[in-house]
Amino acid sequence: MDVVLVGLPGSGKSVIGKRLAHRHAATFIDLDERIESASGRSIPEIFADDGEVAFRALERSAIADLGPADREPDVRRVIATGGGAIVDPRNRWALYRGRTTVWLGGRPEVLAQRLRRSPHVRPLVSGRDPIGTIRDLANRRERFYAAAHIHQSGVAEVHGVVDAIEERLPKAMTAAAGGTTLLRATTSIGRIVLGDGILVEALAAELEALGARRAIVISEPGAWEAVGERAAAGLRERGWAVERVLLPQGEASKRLSVVESAGSELAGLRVERSEPLVAIGGGALGDTAGFVAATYLRGIRFIQVPTTLVGQIDAAIGGKAGVDLPEGKNLVGAFHQPAAIVIDVAVLRTLPERQLRAALGEAVKMAVLGDERLFELLEAQGSAIARCDPAAFASGAVAELVERAGWAKVEVVIADERERGGTGGRIALNLGHSIGHAVEAAAGYGGLLHGEAVAYGLRAAARIGVEVGVTPPERAERIGRLLDALGLATEPLPYSLEAILAHLATDKKHAGGRLRWVLPTADGIVVRDDIEVEVVERAASSLLAAGSPR
Repeated sequence: MDVVLVGLPGSGKSVIGKRLAHRHAATFIDLDERIESASGRSIPEIFADDGEVAFRALERSAIADLGPADREPDVRRVIATGGGAIVDPRNRWALYRGRTTVWLGGRPEVLAQRLRRSPHVRPLVSGRDPIGTIRDLANRRERFYAAAHIHQSGVAEVHGVVDAIEERLPKAMTAAAGGTTLLRATTSIGRIVLGDGILVEALAAELEALGARRAIVISEPGAWEAVGERAAAGLRERGWAVERVLLPQGEASKRLSVVESAGSELAGLRVERSEPLVAIGGGALGDTAGFVAATYLRGIRFIQVPTTLVGQIDAAIGGKAGVDLPEGKNLVGAFHQPAAIVIDVAVLRTLPERQLRAALGEAVKMAVLGDERLFELLEAQGSAIARCDPAAFASGAVAELVERAGWAKVEVVIADERERGGTGGRIALNLGHSIGHAVEAAAGYGGLLHGEAVAYGLRAAARIGVEVGVTPPERAERIGRLLDALGLATEPLPYSLEAILAHLATDKKHAGGRLRWVLPTADGIVVRDDIEVEVVERAASSLLAAGSPR
């Protein structure tokens, strides 16, 4: 078994790693030393000559050169990483899977003092306020370090740290042989855990943290069969009592009558305010379950377990819970943040191709908001992800997509939880959604999947943006090429222009009687409320015209 040490500069990864390797007669690998040896230059020299981007490329190569994890039952290799190696999702995928991970922590003041005494120059800290820099790095990286099996801090003496790690190593090695946690964050909108093959263990841990006496699962038939049954069985094996409430499939669950029926079932189960609900399903199920949690007994806690790609990157994040009315989508709802969101990318492997492909409409939206790395990932591997290509899962591309798109939404929501940011903040997430929701409604919430509708909305938003001069034509063309490559919004819609415009009139993004449009710019978005009706009509009509809607 490999043991990987992660932590901030000055946390002692090299010193502790050498001592731990010596105890087990294991090979010690310092990734920074390997990079310096291969390049013939010190890390400060690499940073000075080529910059951080070039160094990170060398770092990725060094991690890839480690090869597959050693899965023997005893410790064979101890690997000390650079402090920032785990920021890249692919590095974490390579380092954490099948390996035991140890996070060496410490107070910024202590780490800064160590760095002052160290003969080694740390480029990201050198020439700056050490304590402030370390504190900033800690805040930005904690969710990556916290995914480790062992959290070790507060013991200053080397042999004491090694002893503490040794004591917990057997249990951690057993855990490492199972699923892989890639990210663990405590945020103002709930705890977020992301990984591969982690569902049962992570869900049990969250129920225990909430002091639950049983698991009250709300699901729907498809998700229950594909994921819920296995999760319930795993919880029962661990001693949990499990109750189940089934809602209708898909958008059919998003009705006030369904909320009433679910509330009656919860009353019949004598669910108390202290008992959290567990929502296992896609975006529609999560919306309804969240609304049930927000309103039953005037509000109880719940855990989101999204089982679809659109749920994992969008719908389960943000605390918007609601149901539809005949007049429009999500017109009745509430803001009710989950206590936790458990995201297991392994459950996506059995999704139908259409669902995976459709969800990429939401991923494209997040890329257009300004995430260039996500844009490049979709351009390079989006088609493989849409096909559910096993290689896209094995390489970590799917996990990277979920993390980048999902965390981008987390940051937007934390900054503007209840969409009070005016022309900025959370309204940015509505890019592609005005016409997207309108065509969903025109389809009766059954002819199109949500991500498919968003893709049509993105094409329309880009056209509007070009016409009013905020979207450079080359940006609109790049968005269109990506949607083409993903097979999204490429066929004309069979709905009437009148129906789409009628549903636009009830869009929630109206303010002062004017609809706020989120439009792409060269590297982000702008919000405008002065778009002429004729411009909107031309953009919507282009989606309905005979032939290609591009």
